[in-house]
Amino acid sequence: MSAVPLHHNLSLLADLVRVEDTLILAGGKRVRPLFAVASASVGRPELGAATEDEIRGGVAVELVHIGSLYHDDVMDEAVIRRTVDSVNARWGNLRAILAGDFLLARASEIAASLGTEVAGLLAATIAKLCEGQVRELQAMFDPSRSEDAYRASISGKTASLFSSACRIGGIVGELERSDIDAVTEFGQRYGMAFQIVDDVLDLTATEEILGKPAGNDLVEGVYTLPVLRALAADPAGELRELLGEPLDRTQIDRARVLVRSGGGIDEALVVARAEVDAAIAALAPFEGSEAAAALAGAAEHLLESVAVIATPR
Repeated sequence: MSAVPLHHNLSLLADLVRVEDTLILAGGKRVRPLFAVASASVGRPELGAATEDEIRGGVAVELVHIGSLYHDDVMDEAVIRRTVDSVNARWGNLRAILAGDFLLARASEIAASLGTEVAGLLAATIAKLCEGQVRELQAMFDPSRSEDAYRASISGKTASLFSSACRIGGIVGELERSDIDAVTEFGQRYGMAFQIVDDVLDLTATEEILGKPAGNDLVEGVYTLPVLRALAADPAGELRELLGEPLDRTQIDRARVLVRSGGGIDEALVVARAEVDAAIAALAPFEGSEAAAALAGAAEHLLESVAVIATPR
């Protein structure tokens, strides 16, 4: 077999880098790497400069996040992400999948440089992301989806990465084991609240606010906590009649109205509030720590940011 010319390899690499940059340069809050760095500092009274290992741990987590978004957008046939064209819409599914795989591989390489515990944790987290996504696929267009099934799905596809970000920070920050467990619990609870809030916003916010199409979960047949609570309140009502099959734009808008007016939004936010409270309670061992206060503030901000947008109309 003849060797591939060097210039061809370099061209392929340059192409891949351009694809990667689509989301990396599109913005985002970078919450997960910030949580990794903050978790490493909770044992100290003041926030100091992050070490190289703490930064590398945060980078590994963020690369997993972005790589998983590339794959998600292929599965959802999404055309917009963070207000820009999705990778698959701009470059095609093949490049999006390969770029996502490449980012996961680089994340694993970085994790390996931080030791076997971090490497194993990140690998297990990637598996949990996949498991959570599979659980969601199994329940598509199923109005009888249980809340337990919903929680199991979001625990894997969302909360696990927040949990691991905090745990990696604790490990590379050389915290005591009990403290590592505490920040891990914070990340898990925060991640659960984060996804519930995101699901609320999908039903209440505009495309401009979301940076992606509104009501997309209903389009994909993914019935989230607000929808499940609205269905439970009126099990034989109009909303159940609408669900169970693909909807057109008019039906999606009507379903969003029904969820809002049926109390699903308010009830979902009560659950999110409980998760935020549990997240903050997990930080109790770190009283007086600037990093812990910052993490608690981030959890409270989740609910503050959604309060006005999610007011039922």
